[in-house]
Amino acid sequence: MASILLNPNFTIATTAPTTSRLNHPAFSSAPISSSKVILKNPNPAALFFKPPSHSLPAKPTSQRLLVRSALRPEYIPNRIDDPKYVRIFDTTLRDGEQSPGASMTSKEKLDIARQLAKLGVDIIEAGFPAASTDDFEAVQMIAKEVGNAVEEDGHVPVICGLARCNRNDISTSWEAVKYAKRPRVHTFIATSEIHMKYKLKKSEEEVVEIAREMVKYARSLGCNDVEFSPEDAGRSNREFLYKILGEVIKAGATTLNIPDTVGYTVSDEFGQLIADIKSNTPGIENVIISTHCQNDLGLATANTIAGLCRGKAGRSKLLMESVKELEMLHWRVVMIIKSRGEKALGGLYTGINIRHIKMTSKMVAEYSGLLIQPHKAIVGANAFAHESGIHQDGMLKHKETYEIISLEDIGLFRNNESGIVLGKHLGGRHALKTRFLELGYEFGDKELGDIFWRFKAVAERKKNMTDVDLIALISDEIFQPKIVWSLVVGLLVFLQQLLRLVDAGGEDHVACAVGTGPVDSAYNAIDLIVKEEVTLVEYGLNAVTEGIDAVATTRVLIRGNKSHTLTNAMTGETVHRTFSGTGAGMDIVVSSVRAYINALNKMLGFNDLTDSKVSAGSS
Repeated sequence: MASILLNPNFTIATTAPTTSRLNHPAFSSAPISSSKVILKNPNPAALFFKPPSHSLPAKPTSQRLLVRSALRPEYIPNRIDDPKYVRIFDTTLRDGEQSPGASMTSKEKLDIARQLAKLGVDIIEAGFPAASTDDFEAVQMIAKEVGNAVEEDGHVPVICGLARCNRNDISTSWEAVKYAKRPRVHTFIATSEIHMKYKLKKSEEEVVEIAREMVKYARSLGCNDVEFSPEDAGRSNREFLYKILGEVIKAGATTLNIPDTVGYTVSDEFGQLIADIKSNTPGIENVIISTHCQNDLGLATANTIAGLCRGKAGRSKLLMESVKELEMLHWRVVMIIKSRGEKALGGLYTGINIRHIKMTSKMVAEYSGLLIQPHKAIVGANAFAHESGIHQDGMLKHKETYEIISLEDIGLFRNNESGIVLGKHLGGRHALKTRFLELGYEFGDKELGDIFWRFKAVAERKKNMTDVDLIALISDEIFQPKIVWSLVVGLLVFLQQLLRLVDAGGEDHVACAVGTGPVDSAYNAIDLIVKEEVTLVEYGLNAVTEGIDAVATTRVLIRGNKSHTLTNAMTGETVHRTFSGTGAGMDIVVSSVRAYINALNKMLGFNDLTDSKVSAGSS
């Protein structure tokens, strides 16, 4: 998700050694929960990939990446003493959730926040509370639940709320996050000449005064952890930057976030910007320097690493935050640190349990509806695929010839290690459960039963079920909003569709409609039943595997003509929310109908916040 996920976003920082102990996964057996789905920690024997019989022995354990660091430094808002620890700050629920079509329900946001905490994220920017009542309540819920939940290693994430530099935003943000054990308010104002002249219409002196007073105001509310960002710092005048940063430090800021808001700088420039701020800002020794790099020119990862390297020179106090929205380029940064931190980056490490990267990425992609591009590094479907004959030959002889990261370390398995072939006759519940465990999913009896009957229905028509097919079924059954409407049956007669839906109260509704094609007819029939005015913004259909019997996945994006609005944090513009839905099935019409109904369910869920804790269902 280029603007995604994805892109969930995050932050990285260096910190000091302390008493908080992290469990190496080899010594932890606690399951990792996320709503209905649990990603299970492996036992020591299962932690490392068991090669198939045709391959040479896997690389020695000593050469494998440690899945999690052994120590997490104590959290101190304005001080980081360990030059090697990098703190991670994730903005998926704020920056990413404002991406077009990425609107999530309160329950989905809570699920993601819980998963981020288990992943080991140090700071979760849970949202922009002033954007809407929905956003405020979601951030408050996360602060109360995730912000006070202690992981087995003693970790409790910081819960942060974003606010523009005005009293209403700041007080609203504080009211949302103050219930967390470690609350933070993050406030910002633009500092580049073009922003001050055309957007703010204010002088440099006025901007400095606003920033100083608003940081003081945040501290006066009782917030002891205040982050300040000079928006568009990459294009701002250096001397003015030094001045405004110095003033907010005196006002009580504990973290200075330096954003390259439009992804304008190249690596040398951004690295030098961090070094110059370190050298010329009065009082800089009393705060943490943070960076937030955007990917407009594809340089976010490189700029983040450059900022980290230049920021740690001399005094290792740096907090990094990479790429906005849901593109999850920060996984690249985490894996760069994990793979190259010891030899190329002075021994840097993080508190991230990389075993959960794939699961987290999958959850964010499904809940946001913004699917990951196959070629995306680390988490894309083709990230560990090899088609070249030369590459395949090398991989069969020794995986390290062409893979510098083991896919098992981030929560993936290359093949069906159990040797079980799932199909029409060879696919009992136990076999299906075993395969899901190998893929990193564990379900309760009810959820397993729901997926099992969907599996059997598809297996009746498809000779063998692949892992991709199974994951598509998981997405369709588990990562969905609560049921408001569900599909019972559909009948296609030329360009006419007859559909029967069941509402949340169990009442049947039948409608028949015509259209320009089978999908259009089906959607018209749904509109007749649901009676909601919506606009179909996007429609996409994709086969998850090869062949005429492939499972199809559909993604739609809708906008309710009378639905909720939200305020864009950066522009202040009021925009209509859009809602995404996904569906899967061997029949493209059924897949399309499932996607449309799930998008409608998500939209209608926003109209009934009292039901936000109802478990997500299938259609």
